[in-house]
Amino acid sequence: NKIREMIIAKRLENAYTKDEILVLYLNTVPFGDNVYGIKTAADRFFSSSVKSLTADQAAVLVGMLKATHSYNPRVFPDRAKQRRNVVLAQMQKYNFITLEEKQSYQQKPLGLRYNKITHNSGLAPYFREYIKNYLLAWCAKHKRADGKSYNLYTVGLKIYTTIDSRLQRYAEQAMQSHMKELQKRFKSQVSKGTLREVVKSHIKKLQQYQRLKNEGLSENEIIEELKKPAFRKIFTWEGGKELEISAYDSLQHHLQFLQAGFLAMEPETGGVKAWVGGIDHEFFQFDHVRESTKRQIGSTFKPIVYAAALERGVDPCEYVSGRQTSYSNMEDWTPQNSSDDSYDKKYSMEGGLAGSVNMVSVKLLEKAGIDNTIETANRMGIESELPNVPSIALGSPNISILEMVSAYGVFANDGVYVKPVFVTSIADNKGTVLEKFKGDQEPVQAVSEATADMMIHMLKRVVNEGTGSSLRARYGLTNDIAGKTGTTQSNTDGWFIGITPHLVVGAWVGADDPRLHFRTTTQGQGARTALPIVAKFLQYANKDQSLLHVTRPRFSPLAPELLSRLDCDLERSDRNFFQRIFNIKRKVKEKKFKSGN
Repeated sequence: NKIREMIIAKRLENAYTKDEILVLYLNTVPFGDNVYGIKTAADRFFSSSVKSLTADQAAVLVGMLKATHSYNPRVFPDRAKQRRNVVLAQMQKYNFITLEEKQSYQQKPLGLRYNKITHNSGLAPYFREYIKNYLLAWCAKHKRADGKSYNLYTVGLKIYTTIDSRLQRYAEQAMQSHMKELQKRFKSQVSKGTLREVVKSHIKKLQQYQRLKNEGLSENEIIEELKKPAFRKIFTWEGGKELEISAYDSLQHHLQFLQAGFLAMEPETGGVKAWVGGIDHEFFQFDHVRESTKRQIGSTFKPIVYAAALERGVDPCEYVSGRQTSYSNMEDWTPQNSSDDSYDKKYSMEGGLAGSVNMVSVKLLEKAGIDNTIETANRMGIESELPNVPSIALGSPNISILEMVSAYGVFANDGVYVKPVFVTSIADNKGTVLEKFKGDQEPVQAVSEATADMMIHMLKRVVNEGTGSSLRARYGLTNDIAGKTGTTQSNTDGWFIGITPHLVVGAWVGADDPRLHFRTTTQGQGARTALPIVAKFLQYANKDQSLLHVTRPRFSPLAPELLSRLDCDLERSDRNFFQRIFNIKRKVKEKKFKSGN
């Protein structure tokens, strides 16, 4: 090998100068952190071009080449500084710099300006990953002038999407701000015993586990290997950190993090304006927004039940009892309300929705008919399977954020469903438009305009006085907002979907494994987990003067004839009703007694 290298070296020197050989070397050599070439290294570690590197910065990079991990300035800054000073001393020794320059450079801090640009960084990484397959399929179907298919990565296509960079940035900031604080509360709620069981079930999914199993190791031997420490990068809310940690402990660490999904869509066009699929794309690449990712939706399904009831002609001022009922056809399923005093009351539709009374939703489902409700949901864009059982009234189905936000868009769009749109046009590298996109299907009149308008009116009451009232009281939002919270059994999933005149915004929060959840509803309800993301998003957007046309418009006033249909008290008490009957009977008896009859 050495003789071969000597021959190759001689041939290289016959073909290239020393400087050219050095350039070839520096353009290909690895610098650690999955970085190859001096240009990328200069940008990664110092956010600089090669020509703009100072002597001390160049010495850091050259010093790394002896051992790229050991002298990585991001991981081992003290060691990298010592190595840099050795390089500077050599430069002075061979008269590339003066003694004064050497001493000056050696006194300087490393001055890293780390700039990691990967497919995980930048705006909307989950969205970019989502549309990648769509674009690859487009490239395969379309031909260039030379008859070859377009290559998504090399031909310089310009992809124009519906994403608004301002709204996307505010969405990412809102999620990071809230989830960082929420995680602190969640960590104390996680049961250690449950966590061990969750880790035990997930450990078998690791590639390292599968490799060791294929090598013939026993279960105990595999676990022993997985518990051996090694340098690994882990996620923290202060940034990624490299630690000496085992694969087992790394898995346990990452499973404890709450995840979130967020979507903002323009209801009139279906254009997706912001998409955040998780808390960090580098460490958690599972996208919680896309249609294939479904979670139980809780009370966010109730507005669809109410809409179906209105479509079937149910009077919104017909009072529905909150009294508990058992369903023998569902193994004596007995749904419960969230508060005990709701059982003795009767509710109008507006009152039942504002208070999210479970029994009212179930009884409205009976009035609307389960089949009719499922058909209404399908017209509104819900493609997930909806079981033909009464529990759908309480949100037992598993549905994606993308579907739910699209469905709520129907209420904001006069009852018309518009399928989500992601890409508006594709152009070549010269700017020539190759294709424009308007959506995959014609709009569908999912519910009547009257039903949509009444639902907006009722959902505004939820925000102003009901379960979404913290948008006003805590976050001080004065926007015209309608919306609905949702919390699933055992506080596994928290939801909030909000509607403004030109934007529908949805958020979900929960652990990837449903066995890990908040122990108390006070902490785990959607109003505390998901709603704050939407609230902070709107707070950020409200401060942007260029977005006032999106955030500040008002809903059109409800037509007088529709307003009259909703003109009734939110609730009536059965106890008061029976008390009045008792009082009437008592007075009749007293009258009879006084008259001698």
